[in-house]
Amino acid sequence: MSDIMAEGITIVEDINKRREPIPSLEAIYLITPSEKSVRALINDFKDTPTFMYKAAHVFFTDTCPESLFTELGKSRCTKVIKTLKEIHASFLPLESQVYSLDSMESFHHLFNSHAANSNSTLLESMAEQIATLCETLKEYPAVRYRKGPDMNAALANLIHDKLNAYKADNPSMGEGPEKSRSQLLILDRGYDCVSPILHELTLQAMAHDLLPIEQDIYSYDTTGVAESRVKETLLDEDDELWMKLRHLHIADVSKQVTELLKTFCESKRMTTDKANLRDLSQMLKKMPQYQKELSKYSTHLHLVEDCMKHFKGTVEKMCKVEQDLAMGTDSEGEKIKDPMKIIVPILLDTSIKSYDKIRIILLYIFLKSGITEENLTKLIQHANIQVDSSIIQNVQNLGTTIITGGGSPSKSKQDRKHRTESTYQLSRWTPAIKDIMEDATEEKLCKKQWPFVSDPTPTTSTQTAVSARFGHWHKSKTPTEYRSGPRLIVFVIGGITMSEMRCAYEVTKATDNKWEVLIGSTHILTPEKFLDSLKNLDNPLEAQS
Repeated sequence: MSDIMAEGITIVEDINKRREPIPSLEAIYLITPSEKSVRALINDFKDTPTFMYKAAHVFFTDTCPESLFTELGKSRCTKVIKTLKEIHASFLPLESQVYSLDSMESFHHLFNSHAANSNSTLLESMAEQIATLCETLKEYPAVRYRKGPDMNAALANLIHDKLNAYKADNPSMGEGPEKSRSQLLILDRGYDCVSPILHELTLQAMAHDLLPIEQDIYSYDTTGVAESRVKETLLDEDDELWMKLRHLHIADVSKQVTELLKTFCESKRMTTDKANLRDLSQMLKKMPQYQKELSKYSTHLHLVEDCMKHFKGTVEKMCKVEQDLAMGTDSEGEKIKDPMKIIVPILLDTSIKSYDKIRIILLYIFLKSGITEENLTKLIQHANIQVDSSIIQNVQNLGTTIITGGGSPSKSKQDRKHRTESTYQLSRWTPAIKDIMEDATEEKLCKKQWPFVSDPTPTTSTQTAVSARFGHWHKSKTPTEYRSGPRLIVFVIGGITMSEMRCAYEVTKATDNKWEVLIGSTHILTPEKFLDSLKNLDNPLEAQS
């Protein structure tokens, strides 16, 4: 928002909400070319003698349909529109390496029990959005998809066609040293149903799972300097401290915040014995000029304290069981011989929430590659989760076996990479998508399981040579403005988890930034959101608003 204000924008408003007319100012409309938005634009300039604004500069995030364009042309808007452009950016850049299509409702349409072949319009729309992402990044990647679900291949083919259309309009798209190695991978949520239900212990994922964080806003009570009040903080990439901490394990975050605060205090010649919240409030009284910096540390100490408060007890107990079930081995690497023995105490514990029990039951079923209907009924009764039991059955819609012998194809377990790096005992699981990212950047991804839509452009061996046409034009730009190396763009149909978002940054770093990995999806998942969306999958499509 501060960037927008710096450009002279005085107010930002929602086109669909009631607004006060400001006839002395010109307005910039950044809108999707939908019926609702275009009608709202037309209505702003319908009344005479006073229009809502002095003039309009309209920027559509995508191609405007012919019918809406005609309607706009017949309206009074033509008298006031000074700019009309299609900017092809119909996606949300959530982080520097994460994007979303902001389409949570698509999950219900794509994985619904009653879905007919009526998803072509939805896939077409998603393909257009992903194509605008590639166009914005100036990428013309080779498109690949996970073999299996039909929608992966359908979406990959639609994207490929749209990219070809963009390339025809802009032949320089995807040009540059090593750009021919860029790839776009399409896969579905059914590829890994373990990651969305595990309790993650890295800060960003843990905070969003255990705390009521909405729209990345963390709220907490502050006591100290003045009376107690609720403080709200936006956890985003403008916060340097958040950037350093978000992907660290909670055990490392505590140490890191303390060390960073100590370093800051020493640089300002402030003395602090121990970096805690009480200490901080005393420092704020003595050094009010450093209020902004110190309150950041205060926020993150609160966040860590809050996470640990929720973790101690039930969650801590569950994490060990979850990791054993997900890995199939205990922390010593020994195979779990009797998984039922470790899950029963949790299912019988009345203090554990219904959704947490479902997470354990699902992990048990994944480990066993499906169970009988009789056994599932017993587990549901033991856990007393009859109200939410449809969640478990509906996971089958993602292509994962829940009931054995029910005629559903038993999916063979994926071969997972053996990882030797040291981890915390309660964080042994690595999202399956990290294996894929690593194989893709090392160009080892199996072509049978991950076919190309069309043969990729052969990589030339003269990568260091500079063409007369391409020249050194990108050299005049800063590295953040233009990236000359290859990109791996991953798209998951049906939501991504914060642990998978973290993998994109980890794999990028592991390649010494030779590759940049971007990950995106229809929407971002927390375990609760994932289970909520599964709950409704057996409802008819009409019943969902």
